Amino acid sequence: MTLTKDKIIDGVLDLVETVVSSLAIFFVVYIFIVQPHQVNGHSMDPNLQTGEYLLTEKVSYRFNQPERGDVIVFRAPESACIGTGCDYIKRIIGLPGETVQVIGGKIYINGQQLDESAYLAESVVTSPGAYTANEREVRLSDNQYFVSGDNRAYSSDSRYWGPIERESIIGKAFFSYWPVATFGLIDQGK
Repeated sequence: MTLTKDKIIDGVLDLVETVVSSLAIFFVVYIFIVQPHQVNGHSMDPNLQTGEYLLTEKVSYRFNQPERGDVIVFRAPESACIGTGCDYIKRIIGLPGETVQVIGGKIYINGQQLDESAYLAESVVTSPGAYTANEREVRLSDNQYFVSGDNRAYSSDSRYWGPIERESIIGKAFFSYWPVATFGLIDQGK
């Protein structure tokens, strides 16, 4: 069997078509459905570890509002990032229209202490940051969320630079895939 010029051209065109189709599918999934992220830093310890790889889904928030306890990925405010910007991974604590305060090492939502036992040890003390100092009551607008890391002593979050806007949320971190020991769904604290 000899290869003819037409067969070679057909083979190359089939290969190019397969590669282009695969890349198109990858980009559609990456841009609109699921995106990988890596945990950098210790702000979500012990629930998420530095170096852990997560998948962030971008679909559910197109149809539903983010909920308290959700672990989200968002574009951090300029005051939190030096340079070209960065993505942060934090937990939603306060929802639009609520008031948030840090009093006596605990977070209060609308004057009631927030139960965080699903994702924080009882012994965790939440110190106020520059934004929530002196028991300042933070009132969230209809488009704002108050976020915090689970490792409160080592988290740069809304306590320091204020609430985030809904538009900055990229999606919900829902699955850890690396290292293998962390493989599985991410606890959303509910």
